[in-house]
Amino acid sequence: MCLQKLDIYHIRNIQQQSIHPCPGINFVYGENGSGKSSLLEAIYLLGRAKSFRSPSIKTVISDQQKQLLVAGQLLPNRSVVQQLGIRMDGKDIEIHINRQNTRKRADLAYALPLQLIHPKSYELLDSGPQQRREFLDWGGFNHEAKFLPAWRNFKRALSQRNTLLKNPRLGDVKVWDKELAYYGTIVDGFRHHYLIDLLPIFTEIAGLFIDIEGLELTLLSGWDTRRDLQQVLSEELDRDLRYGFTHSGPHRADMQLLINKRLARDFVSRGQLKLLVLSLKLAQIQLLAAKQGHAGCVLIDDFSAELDKNNRAKLLNFLVKLNCQVFITATELSEFGNIDQLADYKLFHMEHGKIQQQ
Repeated sequence: MCLQKLDIYHIRNIQQQSIHPCPGINFVYGENGSGKSSLLEAIYLLGRAKSFRSPSIKTVISDQQKQLLVAGQLLPNRSVVQQLGIRMDGKDIEIHINRQNTRKRADLAYALPLQLIHPKSYELLDSGPQQRREFLDWGGFNHEAKFLPAWRNFKRALSQRNTLLKNPRLGDVKVWDKELAYYGTIVDGFRHHYLIDLLPIFTEIAGLFIDIEGLELTLLSGWDTRRDLQQVLSEELDRDLRYGFTHSGPHRADMQLLINKRLARDFVSRGQLKLLVLSLKLAQIQLLAAKQGHAGCVLIDDFSAELDKNNRAKLLNFLVKLNCQVFITATELSEFGNIDQLADYKLFHMEHGKIQQQ
Protein backbone atom coordinates (compact mmCIF):
# COMPACT_ATOMS: atom_id res chain seq x y z
CA MET A 1 0.00 0.00 0.00
CA CYS A 2 1.47 3.37 -0.98
CA LEU A 3 0.69 6.83 -2.29
CA GLN A 4 0.88 6.98 -6.08
CA LYS A 5 -0.10 10.62 -6.30
CA LEU A 6 -0.51 13.43 -3.79
CA ASP A 7 -2.31 16.75 -4.40
CA ILE A 8 -1.96 19.54 -1.83
CA TYR A 9 -3.93 22.78 -1.70
CA HIS A 10 -3.45 25.63 0.77
CA ILE A 11 -1.40 24.06 3.55
CA ARG A 12 0.82 26.70 5.14
CA ASN A 13 3.19 27.96 2.42
CA ILE A 14 2.20 25.22 -0.05
CA GLN A 15 -0.47 26.79 -2.25
CA GLN A 16 -0.95 24.09 -4.89
CA GLN A 17 1.44 21.23 -5.52
CA SER A 18 1.23 17.70 -6.89
CA ILE A 19 3.81 14.92 -6.69
CA HIS A 20 4.08 11.29 -7.73
CA PRO A 21 6.04 9.67 -4.90
CA CYS A 22 8.17 6.59 -5.13
CA PRO A 23 6.71 3.46 -3.53
CA GLY A 24 10.02 3.16 -1.67
CA ILE A 25 12.06 5.95 -0.10
CA ASN A 26 11.25 9.61 -0.83
CA PHE A 27 13.92 12.11 0.22
CA VAL A 28 12.82 15.74 0.62
CA TYR A 29 15.37 18.46 1.31
CA GLY A 30 15.39 22.25 1.50
CA GLU A 31 16.11 25.15 3.80
CA ASN A 32 14.19 25.75 7.00
CA GLY A 33 10.78 27.20 6.17
CA SER A 34 10.77 25.79 2.64
CA GLY A 35 7.72 23.60 3.32
CA LYS A 36 9.25 20.19 4.02
CA SER A 37 7.33 19.62 7.24
CA SER A 38 4.19 20.97 5.59
CA LEU A 39 4.47 18.26 2.95
CA LEU A 40 4.57 15.61 5.69
CA GLU A 41 1.74 17.41 7.46
CA ALA A 42 -0.39 17.12 4.33
CA ILE A 43 0.17 13.36 4.19
CA TYR A 44 -0.58 13.11 7.91
CA LEU A 45 -3.83 15.02 7.41
CA LEU A 46 -4.82 12.61 4.66
CA GLY A 47 -4.31 9.60 6.94
CA ARG A 48 -5.30 10.94 10.36
CA ALA A 49 -7.58 13.92 9.62
CA LYS A 50 -5.57 16.06 12.03
CA SER A 51 -2.26 17.91 12.14
CA PHE A 52 0.78 16.75 14.08
CA ARG A 53 2.05 20.33 14.32
CA SER A 54 -0.97 22.29 15.51
CA PRO A 55 -4.20 21.53 17.40
CA SER A 56 -5.99 24.19 15.34
CA ILE A 57 -6.57 23.54 11.65
CA LYS A 58 -7.04 27.26 11.03
CA THR A 59 -3.33 27.82 11.61
CA VAL A 60 -2.54 25.13 9.02
CA ILE A 61 -4.58 26.77 6.25
CA SER A 62 -2.59 29.13 4.03
CA ASP A 63 -2.96 32.87 4.55
CA GLN A 64 -5.87 34.42 2.66
CA GLN A 65 -7.47 30.99 2.15
CA LYS A 66 -10.60 29.59 3.77
CA GLN A 67 -9.92 25.87 3.52
CA LEU A 68 -7.30 23.25 2.80
CA LEU A 69 -7.60 20.17 0.66
CA VAL A 70 -5.46 17.05 0.30
CA ALA A 71 -6.13 14.25 -2.18
CA GLY A 72 -4.24 11.06 -2.80
CA GLN A 73 -4.31 7.96 -4.94
CA LEU A 74 -3.31 4.75 -3.23
CA LEU A 75 -2.30 1.45 -4.72
CA PRO A 76 -3.14 -1.18 -2.08
CA ASN A 77 -2.39 -3.93 -4.56
CA ARG A 78 -1.39 -4.23 -8.20
CA SER A 79 -4.87 -3.79 -9.65
CA VAL A 80 -7.06 -1.57 -7.45
CA VAL A 81 -6.51 2.17 -7.07
CA GLN A 82 -8.07 3.79 -4.02
CA GLN A 83 -8.77 7.53 -3.94
CA LEU A 84 -8.73 9.52 -0.70
CA GLY A 85 -9.58 13.16 -0.11
CA ILE A 86 -10.04 15.50 2.83
CA ARG A 87 -11.26 19.08 3.03
CA MET A 88 -11.05 21.12 6.23
CA ASP A 89 -11.90 24.73 7.02
CA GLY A 90 -11.36 24.79 10.78
CA LYS A 91 -15.00 24.02 11.54
CA ASP A 92 -16.20 21.36 9.15
CA ILE A 93 -14.49 18.36 7.65
CA GLU A 94 -15.30 16.38 4.51
CA ILE A 95 -13.79 12.96 3.96
CA HIS A 96 -14.03 11.19 0.62
CA ILE A 97 -12.99 7.63 -0.15
CA ASN A 98 -13.42 6.54 -3.75
CA ARG A 99 -15.67 9.58 -4.23
CA GLN A 100 -18.02 8.49 -1.46
CA ASN A 101 -18.54 10.70 1.58
CA THR A 102 -17.80 9.29 5.01
CA ARG A 103 -17.73 10.84 8.46
CA LYS A 104 -15.45 8.17 9.90
CA ARG A 105 -11.85 9.24 10.35
CA ALA A 106 -11.07 5.61 11.03
CA ASP A 107 -11.78 4.85 7.37
CA LEU A 108 -8.86 7.09 6.41
CA ALA A 109 -6.63 5.48 9.01
CA TYR A 110 -7.42 2.00 7.72
CA ALA A 111 -6.78 3.08 4.12
CA LEU A 112 -3.50 4.88 4.85
CA PRO A 113 -1.80 3.71 8.07
CA LEU A 114 0.82 6.30 9.05
CA GLN A 115 3.72 6.30 11.46
CA LEU A 116 5.39 9.61 12.32
CA ILE A 117 8.92 10.13 13.66
CA HIS A 118 9.93 13.72 14.37
CA PRO A 119 12.11 15.74 16.79
CA LYS A 120 9.49 15.64 19.56
CA SER A 121 8.96 11.88 19.32
CA TYR A 122 10.92 11.33 22.53
CA GLU A 123 7.92 12.83 24.36
CA LEU A 124 6.27 9.45 23.93
CA LEU A 125 8.27 8.24 26.93
CA ASP A 126 9.01 11.60 28.53
CA SER A 127 5.56 13.17 28.84
CA GLY A 128 2.18 12.27 30.32
CA PRO A 129 0.30 9.03 29.60
CA GLN A 130 -2.00 10.42 26.89
CA GLN A 131 0.57 9.96 24.11
CA ARG A 132 1.34 6.43 25.26
CA ARG A 133 -2.36 5.53 25.25
CA GLU A 134 -2.60 6.88 21.71
CA PHE A 135 0.45 4.81 20.76
CA LEU A 136 -1.19 1.69 22.22
CA ASP A 137 -4.54 2.37 20.62
CA TRP A 138 -3.04 3.01 17.16
CA GLY A 139 -1.38 -0.36 17.49
CA GLY A 140 -4.52 -2.09 18.71
CA PHE A 141 -6.60 -0.40 16.01
CA ASN A 142 -4.36 -1.84 13.26
CA HIS A 143 -3.68 -5.17 14.99
CA GLU A 144 -7.15 -6.34 15.92
CA ALA A 145 -10.32 -5.58 13.93
CA LYS A 146 -12.50 -5.89 17.05
CA PHE A 147 -10.53 -3.26 18.93
CA LEU A 148 -12.16 -0.18 17.38
CA PRO A 149 -15.84 -1.08 18.06
CA ALA A 150 -14.97 -2.05 21.63
CA TRP A 151 -13.02 1.19 22.13
CA ARG A 152 -15.89 3.26 20.70
CA ASN A 153 -18.44 1.56 22.95
CA PHE A 154 -16.21 2.11 25.96
CA LYS A 155 -15.76 5.82 25.14
CA ARG A 156 -19.52 6.19 24.68
CA ALA A 157 -20.26 4.58 28.05
CA LEU A 158 -17.57 6.70 29.71
CA SER A 159 -19.01 9.89 28.26
CA GLN A 160 -22.54 9.01 29.40
CA ARG A 161 -21.37 8.09 32.89
CA ASN A 162 -19.35 11.29 33.28
CA THR A 163 -22.34 13.35 32.16
CA LEU A 164 -24.47 11.76 34.87
CA LEU A 165 -21.73 12.21 37.45
CA LYS A 166 -21.84 15.95 36.80
CA ASN A 167 -25.62 16.03 36.97
CA PRO A 168 -27.02 12.98 38.85
CA ARG A 169 -30.56 14.25 38.43
CA LEU A 170 -30.45 13.19 34.76
CA GLY A 171 -30.37 9.48 35.63
CA ASP A 172 -28.76 6.63 37.53
CA VAL A 173 -24.99 6.55 37.11
CA LYS A 174 -24.85 2.82 37.84
CA VAL A 175 -26.84 2.10 34.67
CA TRP A 176 -23.61 2.61 32.70
CA ASP A 177 -21.26 0.75 35.04
CA LYS A 178 -21.91 -2.66 33.50
CA GLU A 179 -21.36 -1.48 29.90
CA LEU A 180 -18.33 0.59 30.86
CA ALA A 181 -16.78 -2.35 32.66
CA TYR A 182 -17.62 -4.82 29.89
CA TYR A 183 -16.08 -2.86 27.03
CA GLY A 184 -13.33 -1.42 29.19
CA THR A 185 -12.15 -4.92 30.07
CA ILE A 186 -12.13 -5.87 26.37
CA VAL A 187 -10.06 -2.80 25.47
CA ASP A 188 -7.65 -3.57 28.29
CA GLY A 189 -7.26 -7.15 27.08
CA PHE A 190 -6.49 -6.05 23.52
CA ARG A 191 -3.87 -3.61 24.82
CA HIS A 192 -2.21 -6.33 26.88
CA HIS A 193 -2.09 -8.76 23.96
CA TYR A 194 -0.74 -6.08 21.66
CA LEU A 195 2.19 -5.37 23.98
CA ILE A 196 2.93 -9.07 24.22
CA ASP A 197 3.17 -9.27 20.42
CA LEU A 198 5.13 -6.01 20.17
CA LEU A 199 7.81 -6.73 22.79
CA PRO A 200 9.97 -9.30 20.93
CA ILE A 201 9.97 -7.18 17.76
CA PHE A 202 10.82 -4.06 19.75
CA THR A 203 13.63 -5.83 21.58
CA GLU A 204 15.16 -7.05 18.32
CA ILE A 205 14.98 -3.64 16.63
CA ALA A 206 16.28 -1.78 19.68
CA GLY A 207 19.32 -4.02 19.56
CA LEU A 208 20.20 -2.55 16.18
CA PHE A 209 20.56 0.95 17.64
CA ILE A 210 21.44 0.64 21.31
CA ASP A 211 23.22 -1.86 23.56
CA ILE A 212 20.70 -2.30 26.38
CA GLU A 213 19.37 -5.53 27.85
CA GLY A 214 16.42 -6.26 30.10
CA LEU A 215 13.78 -4.39 28.07
CA GLU A 216 10.19 -4.85 29.17
CA LEU A 217 6.87 -3.27 28.14
CA THR A 218 4.14 -3.28 30.77
CA LEU A 219 0.61 -1.95 30.87
CA LEU A 220 -0.90 -0.14 33.85
CA SER A 221 -4.55 -0.82 33.17
CA GLY A 222 -5.96 2.23 34.92
CA TRP A 223 -7.44 0.36 37.87
CA ASP A 224 -6.47 -2.33 40.35
CA THR A 225 -6.99 -5.38 38.14
CA ARG A 226 -7.06 -7.67 41.17
CA ARG A 227 -10.67 -6.51 41.33
CA ASP A 228 -13.33 -6.52 38.63
CA LEU A 229 -13.71 -3.11 36.98
CA GLN A 230 -17.44 -2.99 37.70
CA GLN A 231 -16.70 -3.58 41.38
CA VAL A 232 -14.13 -0.77 41.34
CA LEU A 233 -16.62 1.61 39.72
CA SER A 234 -19.21 0.78 42.38
CA GLU A 235 -16.77 1.24 45.25
CA GLU A 236 -15.52 4.58 43.90
CA LEU A 237 -18.95 6.01 43.07
CA ASP A 238 -19.01 8.49 45.96
CA ARG A 239 -15.63 9.90 44.96
CA ASP A 240 -16.62 10.03 41.29
CA LEU A 241 -19.81 11.93 42.19
CA ARG A 242 -17.82 14.35 44.33
CA TYR A 243 -15.38 15.21 41.56
CA GLY A 244 -17.69 14.76 38.57
CA PHE A 245 -15.68 12.24 36.55
CA THR A 246 -14.73 8.56 36.45
CA HIS A 247 -11.40 7.99 38.16
CA SER A 248 -10.68 4.39 37.16
CA GLY A 249 -10.69 2.56 33.85
CA PRO A 250 -8.75 2.15 30.58
CA HIS A 251 -8.95 5.91 29.99
CA ARG A 252 -6.41 6.24 32.82
CA ALA A 253 -4.10 3.53 31.51
CA ASP A 254 -0.38 3.95 30.88
CA MET A 255 2.39 2.03 29.16
CA GLN A 256 5.77 1.65 30.85
CA LEU A 257 9.11 0.88 29.26
CA LEU A 258 11.32 -0.78 31.85
CA ILE A 259 15.01 -1.61 31.72
CA ASN A 260 15.95 -4.18 34.35
CA LYS A 261 12.74 -3.31 36.22
CA ARG A 262 13.47 0.46 36.24
CA LEU A 263 11.62 3.11 34.24
CA ALA A 264 13.75 3.85 31.19
CA ARG A 265 13.06 7.57 31.20
CA ASP A 266 14.44 7.91 34.74
CA PHE A 267 18.02 7.03 33.91
CA VAL A 268 18.80 6.74 30.18
CA SER A 269 20.25 9.70 28.26
CA ARG A 270 18.16 11.85 25.94
CA GLY A 271 19.93 10.29 22.96
CA GLN A 272 19.17 6.77 24.20
CA LEU A 273 15.56 7.77 24.86
CA LYS A 274 15.19 8.91 21.24
CA LEU A 275 16.60 5.60 20.00
CA LEU A 276 14.20 3.64 22.20
CA VAL A 277 11.22 5.63 20.91
CA LEU A 278 12.44 5.14 17.34
CA SER A 279 12.63 1.40 18.00
CA LEU A 280 9.10 1.36 19.43
CA LYS A 281 7.69 3.05 16.35
CA LEU A 282 9.63 0.85 13.96
CA ALA A 283 8.37 -2.18 15.88
CA GLN A 284 4.80 -1.00 15.32
CA ILE A 285 5.51 -0.72 11.60
CA GLN A 286 7.04 -4.18 11.38
CA LEU A 287 4.21 -5.75 13.38
CA LEU A 288 1.68 -4.06 11.09
CA ALA A 289 3.50 -5.47 8.05
CA ALA A 290 3.49 -8.95 9.56
CA LYS A 291 -0.20 -8.73 10.47
CA GLN A 292 -1.63 -7.08 7.35
CA GLY A 293 0.98 -7.69 4.69
CA HIS A 294 1.91 -4.01 4.35
CA ALA A 295 3.70 -1.47 6.51
CA GLY A 296 1.74 1.63 5.57
CA CYS A 297 3.57 4.91 5.19
CA VAL A 298 6.40 6.23 7.37
CA LEU A 299 7.03 9.96 7.84
CA ILE A 300 10.40 11.06 9.25
CA ASP A 301 10.81 14.79 9.80
CA ASP A 302 14.24 16.39 10.28
CA PHE A 303 16.35 13.29 9.76
CA SER A 304 19.57 14.58 11.31
CA ALA A 305 17.82 15.87 14.46
CA GLU A 306 16.83 12.33 15.38
CA LEU A 307 19.96 10.35 14.57
CA ASP A 308 23.70 10.53 14.06
CA LYS A 309 25.26 9.46 10.75
CA ASN A 310 25.77 5.84 11.78
CA ASN A 311 22.22 5.35 13.04
CA ARG A 312 20.74 7.13 10.01
CA ALA A 313 22.41 4.52 7.82
CA LYS A 314 21.04 1.72 10.02
CA LEU A 315 17.54 3.18 9.82
CA LEU A 316 17.61 3.46 6.03
CA ASN A 317 18.82 -0.11 5.74
CA PHE A 318 16.00 -1.27 8.02
CA LEU A 319 13.33 0.60 6.04
CA VAL A 320 14.58 -0.70 2.71
CA LYS A 321 14.34 -4.28 3.95
CA LEU A 322 10.88 -3.62 5.39
CA ASN A 323 9.72 -2.61 1.89
CA CYS A 324 7.46 0.29 2.88
CA GLN A 325 6.87 3.80 1.57
CA VAL A 326 8.88 6.43 3.41
CA PHE A 327 9.11 10.23 3.32
CA ILE A 328 12.22 11.69 4.94
CA THR A 329 13.10 15.40 5.26
CA ALA A 330 16.41 17.16 5.86
CA THR A 331 17.86 20.61 5.28
CA GLU A 332 20.88 19.36 3.33
CA LEU A 333 21.14 16.63 0.73
CA SER A 334 24.29 15.31 2.40
CA GLU A 335 22.34 14.49 5.57
CA PHE A 336 20.73 11.51 3.82
CA GLY A 337 24.11 9.83 3.41
CA ASN A 338 24.99 7.69 0.41
CA ILE A 339 21.62 7.19 -1.28
CA ASP A 340 23.02 6.16 -4.66
CA GLN A 341 23.23 2.59 -3.40
CA LEU A 342 19.45 2.47 -2.98
CA ALA A 343 17.48 0.81 -5.76
CA ASP A 344 14.08 2.43 -5.23
CA TYR A 345 13.95 6.10 -4.29
CA LYS A 346 13.03 9.60 -5.45
CA LEU A 347 14.60 12.90 -4.51
CA PHE A 348 12.61 16.13 -4.10
CA HIS A 349 13.81 19.66 -3.42
CA MET A 350 11.58 22.23 -1.75
CA GLU A 351 11.84 26.01 -1.88
CA HIS A 352 9.18 28.57 -0.90
CA GLY A 353 6.45 25.92 -0.80
CA LYS A 354 7.24 24.51 -4.23
CA ILE A 355 8.26 20.89 -4.80
CA GLN A 356 10.67 19.92 -7.56
CA GLN A 357 11.68 16.33 -8.31
CA GLN A 358 15.44 16.08 -8.87
